Amino acid sequence: MISAAFNGYIFNGNGFWCLKSRLGTIGQNHSEQNENQNIIYMAGKHSIYSRGINILSLHALMFLFFLSLSNTSFSQMTDGVSIKPPGECPQEDVGDFLRGDRPRKKPPRKSMILALPNVSYNPVNGLMIGVTGSTAFYIGNSETTRVSSIGFNAAYTTKKQFLFLAKSNIFSQDNTFFLQGDWRFLIYNAYTWGLGTNAPDSIVSDNIFVWQGAQVGDINDGFPMDYNYLKFHEVLNYEIADNQYAGIGYHLDHFYNIKDNALQLDQQPYQLTPHYLHSTLNGLDTAKYTLSGISLSYVYDSRDNQINPYKGYYVNVNYRVNPVFLGSSVNSSTLWLEFRTYVRVSKTVPRHIVGFWLFSHLQVSGRQPYMTLMALGEDQKARSGRGYVAGRYRGENMVYGEVEYRFPITQCSKILGGVIFLNATTLSNDARNISVFDYVRPGVGFGLRLMINKYFRTNINLDFGWGYKSKGFYLSGTETF
Repeated sequence: MISAAFNGYIFNGNGFWCLKSRLGTIGQNHSEQNENQNIIYMAGKHSIYSRGINILSLHALMFLFFLSLSNTSFSQMTDGVSIKPPGECPQEDVGDFLRGDRPRKKPPRKSMILALPNVSYNPVNGLMIGVTGSTAFYIGNSETTRVSSIGFNAAYTTKKQFLFLAKSNIFSQDNTFFLQGDWRFLIYNAYTWGLGTNAPDSIVSDNIFVWQGAQVGDINDGFPMDYNYLKFHEVLNYEIADNQYAGIGYHLDHFYNIKDNALQLDQQPYQLTPHYLHSTLNGLDTAKYTLSGISLSYVYDSRDNQINPYKGYYVNVNYRVNPVFLGSSVNSSTLWLEFRTYVRVSKTVPRHIVGFWLFSHLQVSGRQPYMTLMALGEDQKARSGRGYVAGRYRGENMVYGEVEYRFPITQCSKILGGVIFLNATTLSNDARNISVFDYVRPGVGFGLRLMINKYFRTNINLDFGWGYKSKGFYLSGTETF
C-alpha cells in the first residue's frame, strides 16, 4: 500500500511558522529563558475520514521521543547550575523557544486560524486531496468571554468521493449564548461490522491498523457500504446561571443512495449484511432513510479552557425526539448523557492532571435506522475509542468511559508533555438480546504533547493506542476531551 501525507504551516496573522527540529529546551538554562510570548494556534482535528499512514508524523513521533530523552539527559548534567523548581517556571511554547531572547513585537491576537493540506492514499478511497484545519476566536472581551472554535475538513478523492465537515462550539459576548454545531456532507464509502460490542460474532476478525480513526489496508472482516450523508445538528443554549445553560436544538441525519456492497440476493447461498437485516426487521428502506428531530439540552461547564482544561466540570444532557411529522422515517427518541472532570495531582504544576470522561447514548423509544445508531468515534469531536477504527462497534445503546493521566516531560518549560490513557466501550444489540456490559472492549495507549500556543493551551498531539485485535496512530491539535 502506498501512503503519503504533507505537513502544513501554522499561520498567526503575521506570517507562517515552520516547525523546526530544534524544539524544546535542550542546551538551555531554563531560568534564563525569555518570557516574551508569541501566539501560534494549532487546533487540528481528529478526522475519522482521513486515511493512509502519515510517514512524516511517525518520524515526528520518534523525534519527540528522542527529544524527551535528550532533555532528561541534559537535566542530569547540570550539577551546580541553578534551575527553578517546575512550579516556579512559567508555561512556555514553541514560539518562546524559536524567538529566543528577541522581544515580543505584538500583543496576543483574538483569533487564530490553522489550515493544513490533507493528502493521502489507500485502496478504499484512492488518492485524497483536500484541506483540514480549525479556527479559534473571541466574539467578546477575552476576560469575560470564553474562546470559540470551529474545526473543518474538505476533501475529494480520485474515486469520486467528497467530504465536508464543520464542527463548532461558539460563545457569544459574555457567554450569554452557547452554540453547538455539527455539519457534514459526505459522498463516501465505509465499512460496518454489525451491532453490539461482540460484532462481528460470526466471522474471524483480523488484526486492524488504524490511522486517524480510519482502517488502513485491505479489509477482510467488514461489510462495505457506499452512501451519501447530510448532517445538520445545531443546539442554541442560553445561560440561565453561572456556568449553566439550557437550550433547544434541531437535528437532521439524512442517508441516501445507500449501496450495500456485500449484499447478495440474486444467487444462493444468499449473502446478508447487518444493515440489510436491521432495516428489513424494522420495516425501513434499505436505500435511504432520515432522522429529523428537536432536542432539549442542559449544559454545565466550569472548565477553565474548553480546548485543554486543567480543572473544572462539564455536564451535557440532551433529549432528542424524532417524529415522523418532522420528516423522520420512523418515530424514535434518544438521550445523551456526558460527564467530564479534571483532577490536579500537583498543586504547583497544573499540567499534572487526571481527566475522566464518561458518556452514554440511549435509545429511549422507537426504532432508528442502522447508520444513525450510535457508534464508536461518532461523538461530536469524533475522539472516542482510541485504538479502534471509527464505527467499529455500533448499537442501540452505548456506554463509554475513559481516564487519562497528563503530565509535563520537560520539567521547567513544560513544552513537551505526555499522556497515558485507558478506555472501555460497551454497546447493545437488541435483536440478539445483547445488553450493554454483556461485552466490554478496552483500549489503552500513550501519547506525546507539544505545546504550540500557551494562551489557547494548544498542543500537537501524537497518540498510539491498542484495542481488541486493533491498534492505531492519531495526530491532532486538540485534547481528546
